[in-house]
Amino acid sequence: MEMDFERCYRAVDSRDQRFDGWFYTGVTSTGIYCRPSCPAITPKRQNVRFFPSAAAAQGAGLRACRRCRPDAAPGSPLWDVRADVVGRAMRLIADGVVDRDGVPGLASRLGYTERHLHRMLSAEMGAGPLALARAQRAQTARILIETTDLAMAEIAFAAGFGSVRQFNDTLREVYASAPSDLRTARGRQQAPAGAGTIALRLAYRPPLHARALLDFLTVRALPGVEAVRDGTYHRGLRLPHGTGQVALTPADGHVAATLRLADLRDLAPAVARCRRLLDLDADPAAIDATLAADPALAPVVAAEPGIRVPRAVDGFEQAVRAIIGQQVSVTSARTTLNRLLSHRVDHEVDEVDEDRTPGQPHDQRGELRGFLSAEELLSLPDSGFGMPVGRREALRGLARAVVDGSVDLAAGVDREEAVRRLLALPGIGPWTANYLAMRAFGDPDILLGSDLAVRRGAAALGLPDTPSTLDRYAERWRPWRSYATIRLWRAA
Repeated sequence: MEMDFERCYRAVDSRDQRFDGWFYTGVTSTGIYCRPSCPAITPKRQNVRFFPSAAAAQGAGLRACRRCRPDAAPGSPLWDVRADVVGRAMRLIADGVVDRDGVPGLASRLGYTERHLHRMLSAEMGAGPLALARAQRAQTARILIETTDLAMAEIAFAAGFGSVRQFNDTLREVYASAPSDLRTARGRQQAPAGAGTIALRLAYRPPLHARALLDFLTVRALPGVEAVRDGTYHRGLRLPHGTGQVALTPADGHVAATLRLADLRDLAPAVARCRRLLDLDADPAAIDATLAADPALAPVVAAEPGIRVPRAVDGFEQAVRAIIGQQVSVTSARTTLNRLLSHRVDHEVDEVDEDRTPGQPHDQRGELRGFLSAEELLSLPDSGFGMPVGRREALRGLARAVVDGSVDLAAGVDREEAVRRLLALPGIGPWTANYLAMRAFGDPDILLGSDLAVRRGAAALGLPDTPSTLDRYAERWRPWRSYATIRLWRAA
């Protein structure tokens, strides 16, 4: 990846936080690497190198700055939205695929040889998949050291290291400190109460319109799975090694996250999915600048800067929601989903909980769970669906395709191939497939022109409101039509 030295140096000299995560500043005279916004004195030009990833800086023998914490910067919006192999690989590495399946597993998911994948990542990111995963493990370990009272050996394996020695060597190399020194530096800060409970901050690029995110999630919240209370979003998670719960509270410059995990190996995937859910790696300045260039959208962009696209923590969950939401209101879809989940709850819990009213949501009992898995949905009887036969069979067809692997709904999927395979399933049309491309796969350039609420929003803003004319008009919003779709929904 080539970076313009002058542009990067100007960003560092002005301490522009918008560039945090886009690149990293290596200072050869001190042997450290920083965020562009680091408050330290701007280094001399001859002592500066720029890197596309923290792993590349570490590979050059530099350690992370203790002042600006570059390893905790927001992710690059470039890799967040790109649909090519490198973008997909970065999303899968963030979700812990290398830790779980190794580089062979990552290469297999992407359809390339390990050697070619290493070559592509090294060219773009300055580091191969192992080095990128290693940098993530180091950050995960530091979070666990600073936010829990776990023994170092437990942290080493929870962070994905193969041995305690590898854990010690990596942290000394990346942070120039022994793991025990990092814990000492924490001072008297108390670890969160409860085993498996971790508190951390999720950085983002301002502005962030938190109320729009919470509004969107509130009206779609499913009892027993998620809830919004006092400005905090709570939900249950289904993770690779077990279950979890998260509470997300937007704050100034970060989102406060409290995670409760059944297995601490799921920390990195849980963080990646929370960031994806709230679209925290977006570049709102670039998005809003493009949309505000349209006089019809300029007033709403000025009134509500930093609108994000609420995404998904679970592709299968989002697909089920999309199928049930076809041609019905949000309220009606939520009612049907509640009925589906209540049957799952009744089936699994009532026989051991006689005091609970059938269909009572779990969150009323202080407990949130992940959404139905594909296997669980297939196990439900016909009476558990409460919907027309065609829609019920569409859900079962999707679940079977997910179970047998013919449809992949993960964040690192090939978007075009995933949409093509979805459209081949009975009961899934263009609206559903495109809705999933926007929310589950993270495509930033989807316009749901046939959606009734989108058309109403367009009419409210004085825009063309028939699908064909709106599609033509929206060409000026590329490559951020997904964000325009959210704004049109809000206008409606």
